[in-house]
Amino acid sequence: MKHKVFFYLFLFSILIIALLFNTNRNMTKMEEKRIEIAHKRIAIVRDSLKQVVKEYNEANYFALESNENAQDYFNYQTIDQEVATIREEILALNHQPNGNPLVPYGVMDGEKCVINKMKFINHRWIVADFYAGAIHGEVLIKYFFKEGKPTELSTIETILYPLN
Repeated sequence: MKHKVFFYLFLFSILIIALLFNTNRNMTKMEEKRIEIAHKRIAIVRDSLKQVVKEYNEANYFALESNENAQDYFNYQTIDQEVATIREEILALNHQPNGNPLVPYGVMDGEKCVINKMKFINHRWIVADFYAGAIHGEVLIKYFFKEGKPTELSTIETILYPLN
């Protein structure tokens, strides 16, 4: 009788081991599939990131940040401070009673023209977005920066977009 009990325990333990082995194998296969899917997703994200970086670099081709020749004009150590100073000078002109004098339209529909966004193209030109209520446009500004002196600013060209 003792031998039958040990025999049944032995068969039961073999059955349990076989079930655990099969379950573990299935779990391993599922994890391998999940890892494979994750690798595919990572590859897709990497490709997307490369495309976005390429598009960003293409769009930023005409920008002070990527133009080493234009950066040579400024002091490398203080370029961010100098650009911030020029930006502040332009935005300070928005507080004049007739609006920003760099926008030649003055007051339109009872609203003064103010510059809200700008992009430094190089060490001489800035493109800026302006608005006066519902009216908006862009202005191309020529500037000449000398440290310790006010920046010389002049309007090259403007464009006014039609109302929607």
